[in-house]
Amino acid sequence: MAYVSSPFVILSGRWKTSFVSPCCTKKFVARWAKPHGMPSRFLITCATLLSEKQRTNLDFPHPLVDKADFPILQQEIDGKPLIYFDSAATSQKPKAVLEALQNFYLHDNANVHRGAHTLSSRATEAYEGARQSLQRFIGAASREQVIFTRNATEAINLVAYSWGLQNLKPGDELVLAISNHHSNIVPWQLVAARTGAVLKYIDLDDQQQDNLDTLKLLLDSGKVRLVSCCHVSNVLGYINDVHKVIQWAHSAGALVLIDACQSVPHIPVNVTEMDCDFLVASGHKMCGPTGIGFLYGKQHLLESMPPFLGGGEMIADVYENYSTFASLPHKLEAGTPAIAEAVGLGAAVEYLQSIGMDVIHSYESMLSEYLYGQLSTIPNITIYGPKDVKKRAALCSFQIQGIHPSDLASILDLEGVAIRSGHHCAQLLHRHIQGSDGMVVMGSARASLYMYNTKEEIDAFMVALGRSIDMLWKGGAL
Repeated sequence: MAYVSSPFVILSGRWKTSFVSPCCTKKFVARWAKPHGMPSRFLITCATLLSEKQRTNLDFPHPLVDKADFPILQQEIDGKPLIYFDSAATSQKPKAVLEALQNFYLHDNANVHRGAHTLSSRATEAYEGARQSLQRFIGAASREQVIFTRNATEAINLVAYSWGLQNLKPGDELVLAISNHHSNIVPWQLVAARTGAVLKYIDLDDQQQDNLDTLKLLLDSGKVRLVSCCHVSNVLGYINDVHKVIQWAHSAGALVLIDACQSVPHIPVNVTEMDCDFLVASGHKMCGPTGIGFLYGKQHLLESMPPFLGGGEMIADVYENYSTFASLPHKLEAGTPAIAEAVGLGAAVEYLQSIGMDVIHSYESMLSEYLYGQLSTIPNITIYGPKDVKKRAALCSFQIQGIHPSDLASILDLEGVAIRSGHHCAQLLHRHIQGSDGMVVMGSARASLYMYNTKEEIDAFMVALGRSIDMLWKGGAL
């Protein structure tokens, strides 16, 4: 198969677009040259061809992990190899995690902290061992600072209701980012309505990152009690300068909660060095099972917080009219926990550590730069977030003029490519970012990568994307 080498230019009556892509087929170029109902025909100039051998010799590292580690990625969709570009929604699971879950249910299944028998002891050891693995993974000072939750959403709600209801009063200010996931907005709205606290928002700068100048102005009020923002945006892909956020907030007497769902799986995170007060993440985005997440909190804050839920295991003694509560972490973990899921998360952490988070980050940075560069060659595309790829994680949310993101995702699925479409649980953000035609955007397509993805998959994605755009144009999407 022959590929078009860069550069070549597509010209029409209304568009003049540089289109630089080493992964476009000659057939794809020919399709772009057709009028597709446009006002005038495309003219393609300066096009040369690369052979398959030349293309595969482009300088790029070998795949980081063996695809055989991830059984689900071995399948085909509609007769085409699965290309999974939706890891920001949930990651796939390595054999080590699947085997840990299976082994627990085959050999160790019992309740934890409640029995003197062998199975209960083994289950408790596995459960608490997972907590210790997670503690080391995020650099927490003690295991008591790691609270297991169902997911990051529950972890944020735990802080909002346990810390927020106890500490917020009318007129206090909560600073959120307009880029936050709904899980980091709605709980604070509910708590603000009950306490009289006021919500303030960090807007975006001209690079579509959190505008830290706005944060500085908001902190000047002297009323801010907590700043809650993401480490990596699940839509814009930027890596937030959380060290600066935390330093400024602490100087103003405010606490900081970091949503690390899109950072903990991909880049090194050390909560002690970061000095955040709270940090949350979901296990299913970091190669672990669904139904398990965690809250990290500074110990004095967690000790001061009343229980979020009441029930078994979180108590010390129960009397008719009152109860006393267990010490951390159990005070904030009511009822039978997600034991097998925690064990699976522990196995996921061990898997990530066996590769090295620095190694994963370095590899994904190369994937990110390549993906962004290839998407940038598409005519009439808007890629959201900063243009500086060094400030980006390995995800790109984009919109192609005249094509609905859901239509694009559906057609790509026929090509075996899995991406996300919609507002990605970030409606506020989508109301604040503009499309290439100046219209307000209420959705985007998102391709998000992980360590198991490859350059070759990006190449195949680009070919599939070209065919999908061509099909939608022929179908009258424009």
